[in-house]
Order: sequence, then C-alpha cells, then structure tokens
Amino acid sequence: MATDQNQEAQDLQQEPAEQQTQAENEQAEVSVEDLQEQIKTLAESLKLEKARTANAVYEAQKSVERIQRESEKHKDTVLEKFSKELLDTVDNLERAIAAVGEDKSALSEGVELTLKSLLTTLEKFGVVVVDTANGFNADLHQAVGIAPEAKANEIGTVLQKGYTLKGRLLRPAMVLVGA
Repeated sequence: MATDQNQEAQDLQQEPAEQQTQAENEQAEVSVEDLQEQIKTLAESLKLEKARTANAVYEAQKSVERIQRESEKHKDTVLEKFSKELLDTVDNLERAIAAVGEDKSALSEGVELTLKSLLTTLEKFGVVVVDTANGFNADLHQAVGIAPEAKANEIGTVLQKGYTLKGRLLRPAMVLVGA
C-alpha cells in the first residue's frame, strides 16, 4: 500500500511537470510564430527603406546633373555676352589697320599685333570668323544689299565679319550679295 501511495505521489508530481512542459512548449510555439511575424514585418520595412534610399540617391544624382547642365548653360551665356562685347574692339582694331593703309609704322604694327593676340584669345574660347568664301548662307550671313559685280547667291563684299561661338552664331556677317 505504501508503494501505491508513493506511485500516486510520483504521478501527481509528474502531472504538474508535464503540464508545465506542455505550457512551455505552447509558449515556445507562440513565441516562434510571433518572432516569424516580426521578422516578416521587419523584412518588409527594410525593403521599403531600401527603396526610399535608392530613390533619394537617384534624385540626388539627377539634381547634380541638372545643376551641372545649368552651370554649363550659364557659362556659355556669360561667354557669349563677353565675346559679343569684344567683337566691337576687334572691329575697331580692323578699322584702324584699314585706315593706315600701306603706311606701316610702329604704331600700326602694334595695332596689328594687338588684333592678332585678341583673335587668338577668342579662338581659344571657341569664337571663330564666319566663312564668307563658300557663297551666301542665310543662317550665317545677313544680306544688306546687292553687289552688281558678284554672281547670284555669292558674296560680293563683306561689310562686317561674322562670328560663331562653339558652332552657334554669335553675330552674322553683313554682306552684299550678287543678284
């Protein structure tokens, strides 16, 4: 009988231990499910943040490119304005050389060297004289009159040289054209 009581006491002690183990297993299962749900939520959140970061990097790169384009455009505009102002000086130096004619002096040679230096500097920055030898081109030349000695669509006389800046027309050449 004592053995039966000992056995019942042991069974009673094992029951709460089994219940406790079963409760712990349920908590572990619930905890694993909760953890998996948290992992899934965090993974989705990470994807969203990565997408936002990639978008921000893309926008920043586009902004840098846009600012660089605007900067280049601004530089070109400033260079164009500055070059146009210098063309008046080129014209005046050419008139001074033409006024001297064949009488060469130290002063006229100095004016010629100044003109040559100025034209070289302008060429370094892309300012080039418009070609007038290959006939009339309405995109590059401005016809201001008729030259009776010239053939049709050919330039007879150049009244004022034209210039381009990096391929864009800065000032058209003023010419007399044959009829």
